[in-house]
Amino acid sequence: MTGDPRLRERLPDNLSQFNDWVVTEVESEEAGISVRGRFALSPFQRLDEEQTNFLITFLRCRGVLSSVERELGLSYPTVRARLDALLKALGLAPTADGDSEERRKQISENQAKILERLERGELTPAEAKEAMKEAAS
Repeated sequence: MTGDPRLRERLPDNLSQFNDWVVTEVESEEAGISVRGRFALSPFQRLDEEQTNFLITFLRCRGVLSSVERELGLSYPTVRARLDALLKALGLAPTADGDSEERRKQISENQAKILERLERGELTPAEAKEAMKEAAS
C-alpha cells in the first residue's frame, strides 16, 4: 500500500458481511492506466481487522500456536478457536483435523492394549516396541 489515505486495505466495516462484492475498476495512477471489468475480491480482503491481525501474527509466528499464545496473551483454546474461525472465513475447512483426531484416538487405544498385553506378559518388551511402531504407522 502506498499510504494514500484514499486507499483501503479491506472493505469498510460491516460491508464484508455481504458476499456479492466485486471490484469493477483497477487503476495505476503512476502508469495512467485503468482497467474496467468484474474482478472477484480475494478471500483475504473479506477478513475483518481482528482476523487480519490474527493472520499476520500467525504467519509471523510461523504457525506455532504456542508462540501465537504468547504474543497475543491468549490461551491455547482461544488461539485455536480464532484459527478455526479464520479458516472458516477463508473457506478453508481443516482437511484432516477430524480424521487425525480419530486416528490419534485409535492409536492411543491400540497402544493401551499393547501396554496391557506387555503387563500381562503376553509380549516381550521388544515385541511391544515393534507393535507400538506398527500402531503409529
